[in-house]
Amino acid sequence: MERPATTRLFLALWPDPAIREALRAWRDAWTWPAGAAPVSTDKLHMTLHFLGNQPGERVPELVEGLAVPLAPFQLELGKPKIWPGGIAVIEPHAEPPELLRLHEDLAAALLSLGLPLEPRAYRPHVTMARRAGRAALPPPAPLLAWDISGYALVASRRGTYDVLAHYG
Repeated sequence: MERPATTRLFLALWPDPAIREALRAWRDAWTWPAGAAPVSTDKLHMTLHFLGNQPGERVPELVEGLAVPLAPFQLELGKPKIWPGGIAVIEPHAEPPELLRLHEDLAAALLSLGLPLEPRAYRPHVTMARRAGRAALPPPAPLLAWDISGYALVASRRGTYDVLAHYG
């Protein structure tokens, strides 16, 4: 029996070219140990929710059902950290209430579509590298002010990311 085609999906804050370049500069300011896997520039983003593998025929329904109101806000990134498991990240200095509201509103939309939520608490961040447990934190860099006016539904396919829908 043939398995139905699925698409691996996530919701994310998707940077414009200027923010993507600033994130690249942050990533390149680190000194990565041998074996580290820095995230390629075109994949730098902040995940809001991971949807996992979804049946391809549901994608149009999800595109429509995941549109929620968004109050524009500014996200200030600038806290480099190494998380357990060797994940190098940049965290925001603070979690704006508008970001947390967007996360909650998208969670409600996911539940209304019959999709489960991740059990882990939401920790806003941009992943800079994996297998980076021995990386030294980068030198202080200017705060990265990211003006948020939308989010995206993204498909992960064979190592590439495709934005399926922009919202906001």
